Amino acid sequence: DVLKDAVREFSGTVIVVSHDREFLDGLASKVYEFGGGQGKEHLGGIYEFLQVKKIENLNELNVVPSVMKPESKKKLSNADIPPSIKQTYEVQKENNKKIKKLKKQIGNCEAKIEKLETEIKETEYRMATPSGASDMGLYEQHQQLKQQLEKTVEEWEQLSVELEGSAS
Repeated sequence: DVLKDAVREFSGTVIVVSHDREFLDGLASKVYEFGGGQGKEHLGGIYEFLQVKKIENLNELNVVPSVMKPESKKKLSNADIPPSIKQTYEVQKENNKKIKKLKKQIGNCEAKIEKLETEIKETEYRMATPSGASDMGLYEQHQQLKQQLEKTVEEWEQLSVELEGSAS
């Protein structure tokens, strides 16, 4: 009773795992049922849960799973898996592969952008010297580097948008 009173007075959320329905009575406002690899939320206290389940005590919940245990132990073959789950898995697998590829391409673009920016700065530095100011070759190289940078940034943006679409 001391523990029950302390839990009641606590202003936060408490998760209690118990099979003692007397302890849970008046304490639980929701009951979660776990079984068969799933969880289900039931609003109300323990007695409402028992009433909905049409059982008298929590031990009766264990009767159904124990009857099913031998059958559930058999291994699932590919034929037992519904096609929709197989398709979902394959779609997810392909999506993960696509995301990985996009991330790699984005990384390559970022490295190329960094390299091009460095080359542009070096070219601009050389163009600022007296001998480089009159060198048309440097000017053309500078223009080509800027065009490559612009194309690479556009590619990076496109890949980033595609990645966002694939990740969501």
